[in-house]
Amino acid sequence: MALEKTFNAAEAESRIYADWETKGAFKAGANAQRDEHFSVMIPPPNVTGSLHMGHAFNNTLQDILVRWHRMQGFDTLWQPGQDHAGIATQMVVERELAATGQPGRRELGREAFTAKVWEQKQKSGGTIIDQLRRLGASCDWSRNAFTMSGAPGAPEGEEGNFHDAVIKVFVDMYNKGLIYRGKRLVNWDPHFETAISDLEVESTEVDGHMWHFKYPLAGGATYTYVEKDEDGNTLFEETRDYISIATTRPETMLGDGAVAVHPSDERYASIVGKLCEIPVGPKEQRRLIPIITDEYPDKNFGSGAVKITGAHDFNDYGVAKRNGIPLYALMDTQGQMRADGLPYDQAAARAQAIAEGSEPAPEDATEINLVPDAYRGLDRFEARKRVVEDVTAEGLAVMTEATDPRLGRVAKKAPVEPAEGGEMRTEEENLVPLVEAKKIMQPFGDRSKVVIEPMLTDQWFVATDKIVQPAIDAVRSGEVTILPEQDRKVYFHWLENIEPWCISRQLWWGHQIPVWFDDEGNEYCAPTEAEAQAMAPGKTLRRDPDVLDTWFSSGLWPIGTLGWPEQTAELEKYFPTSVLVTGFDIIFFWVARMMMMQYAVVDQKPFDTVYVHALVRDEKGKKMSKSLGNVLDPLELIDDFGADAVRFTLTSMAAMGRDLKLSTQRIAGYRNFGTKLWNAHRFAEMNNVFDSMPAAMPKPEATLNKWIVGETARIREEVDAALGNFRFNDAANALYAFVWGKVCDWYVELSKPLLQDDAPEAAETRATMAWVLEQCLVLLHPIMPFITEELWQTTTKRDQLLALTDWPTYTTADLLDAEADRELNWVIGLIESIRSARQQMHVPAGMKVPMLVTEMDDAAQGAWDRNEVMIKRLARVESLERTESFPKGTVSIAAPGASFGLPLAGLIDIDAEKARLQKSLDKLGKEIGGLKGRLNNPKFAASAPEEVVAEAQANLDARQEEADQLQAALDRLAELG
Repeated sequence: MALEKTFNAAEAESRIYADWETKGAFKAGANAQRDEHFSVMIPPPNVTGSLHMGHAFNNTLQDILVRWHRMQGFDTLWQPGQDHAGIATQMVVERELAATGQPGRRELGREAFTAKVWEQKQKSGGTIIDQLRRLGASCDWSRNAFTMSGAPGAPEGEEGNFHDAVIKVFVDMYNKGLIYRGKRLVNWDPHFETAISDLEVESTEVDGHMWHFKYPLAGGATYTYVEKDEDGNTLFEETRDYISIATTRPETMLGDGAVAVHPSDERYASIVGKLCEIPVGPKEQRRLIPIITDEYPDKNFGSGAVKITGAHDFNDYGVAKRNGIPLYALMDTQGQMRADGLPYDQAAARAQAIAEGSEPAPEDATEINLVPDAYRGLDRFEARKRVVEDVTAEGLAVMTEATDPRLGRVAKKAPVEPAEGGEMRTEEENLVPLVEAKKIMQPFGDRSKVVIEPMLTDQWFVATDKIVQPAIDAVRSGEVTILPEQDRKVYFHWLENIEPWCISRQLWWGHQIPVWFDDEGNEYCAPTEAEAQAMAPGKTLRRDPDVLDTWFSSGLWPIGTLGWPEQTAELEKYFPTSVLVTGFDIIFFWVARMMMMQYAVVDQKPFDTVYVHALVRDEKGKKMSKSLGNVLDPLELIDDFGADAVRFTLTSMAAMGRDLKLSTQRIAGYRNFGTKLWNAHRFAEMNNVFDSMPAAMPKPEATLNKWIVGETARIREEVDAALGNFRFNDAANALYAFVWGKVCDWYVELSKPLLQDDAPEAAETRATMAWVLEQCLVLLHPIMPFITEELWQTTTKRDQLLALTDWPTYTTADLLDAEADRELNWVIGLIESIRSARQQMHVPAGMKVPMLVTEMDDAAQGAWDRNEVMIKRLARVESLERTESFPKGTVSIAAPGASFGLPLAGLIDIDAEKARLQKSLDKLGKEIGGLKGRLNNPKFAASAPEEVVAEAQANLDARQEEADQLQAALDRLAELG
């Protein structure tokens, strides 16, 4: 069947993919010819998710490895599946219920609501699978896994044992003392009313304020406050009866347990151990708290004194735990000021007794609600406003001049206005509260978009300190390899400073905690309610309503997808898995946790190698964001350019440890590469190359054919070495240079005379070209599967799919002919040098020029003689003449064993060319100078965003490269006189 004029990706891709699936090309073990296995676990996307550029990049790299190993004959499995994504999926369903006027989650009740979630899963769960198919992902979809398969209430078709595996692990770890319930500080989302992980928190810089308040010393005590410079000289001295603190969250003052200063801060040494008064709340119950020392405060930041609210700040929590300070919780699950617990007067009295030491600090201070009656039930931000107003009205705000630049106003002299009664205002009356206007980093829920509140809540935790060491040892010993090296450091940093892992979420969609409580609060952990009840005969039990964090279940992904705890054949064969391909942002959240969990559960590593890829950014190096409008949708790109072009672009830019800067222009360029490959096959077809495909590897006699066969062996070795070391970009770029440059350009062009029917080398050249193009398809297939499969099946009749064709093993030792290699590379190098010189000198493209030579050794002479017609035609050379020396106005061209020259005097206006090049070079010089000045400015390097600095450096590099080329051209012209 004749090839169409162009490759129609939109029509072909779905047809080709369906053919692969119909013929079982992606089944585990397809094309297996050796005992070694190669298995990859897909990082499971959210079941309600859609393909984004990160998915496209991640899965392209996985697919390349999988297709490459499958063609090499490994027993290969690419295990697909989806994560139930607790909070994301519950949010989708709740929004759907609201949009369609249905009862909400609480009105429906847990059982009916989870049934709705299952409906949503069955409706949209296949979306991401279909999108991965469009990308060309060769997963074994018959084994598609789901982290909630087999859960209670799962509808027909959702069978499986992943849920049972998760519950079994929880129970086993609980019984070993590795899981426990406790009250700790967590990220709390007041919208969803659940704890969330750090990965689900987006810290965003916003316009904020820093309020400065006075905490009066107890009993009217005073001290001398002294500020000194670095040399110890006194800058400022006054008597104070207060200690000054600054806060961005005044509402949390209500729960302060202490004020902390650094042990070396001499300003406060005399008042350490004394009590100070929280300047808010009913005066008659105003609380006193101790002034303590701790390493946490920075004496050079602000006043150097820090209020400690252990129940609402992660740093404060550490200080409080170290110093035995009670943790007073102020807010409810919706972010409103608490209205439960003890009446305020009783709560304040108990807190005062604790601060004075007459009552021991309770381990759980939840009962002590220190929110005054006036603030109870208020939203936290309304409470903030009220606290600020009340403290300021009482005169306990730190005051400053109205011209203070920290206020965020334009600094100007404060007007001295008459007060009431006509008297002039005093300087003191022109002071204003010190409320700094400043940028602050504020945490938001990535899905709820509300401000996250550090909250002290009862949660379930994994005692990670008891299971972390095997995960550290495995990487340190080399049992598991993490690439690149910089990500090993991230891995070790997380694990060597690990905190208890909060694994509970206050949701309904997920694996419900398998723990029941009796009326006395005793815990009974069991896989089922019946087993729990058997542990508590005669008692009424209540199940914990919380569910497990999705990272807990996905931490079991490698074994859970292979059927554990059943000892399945797949588990025996494919575990431990071979490679995990993942993003740097989940090294801790997923990679480290899989390591810990697999060692804790089955005492084996989950994978041999972790390849950590970087981020896909826009063409300017900025992170893709909907708000910035710079998001590239991979599905739209596939529609516009085809999956192969998108895949090749991502692969060519996948330098280890380096972010990708993606642009549609680059993708269009690689679509052109596909077109070049297609046109080379059309050329071959028109020259009857595919009429009789060689049954075996050709053994050519013609130098050109020997050369291209050797180059094919060279590229095969190069691609294997690159992929074997996860240098995806090296593999892609080497293939690009070979296929486009050496095959489609040089070989096709140089073969034209040999393909003439009367040429003695015609049959050999057709056979060689057929084999070489076939090898191009094989070597390109892992990166560009669609166009290669289409060409494979269309150019000639095949017995099998390209996807299941054996990967070649020939070597340069077998196929490289040293003499042919030397000669053809000499010819190509000479032609390229002549073309480069002509282009630099602005010689008209169609003009044939004479060429001179002063010397040629025997090898060079032989190469010229055998390829003279070709050289002259492709380099637009009219003649070659020997001469003793080059006349003035000759551009020299070096080649191994020969010295050539192009006499251009009279052919170009040398002075005009010099002037043109110098003008361009001068203009570039100014641009380069400006860019260097900008980059060498310490202020720019320190304050500019990372992507802006990177863009400036890239511009400088590009301008410098252009200047170097212009200077080289000027140097050539200087030779002409």
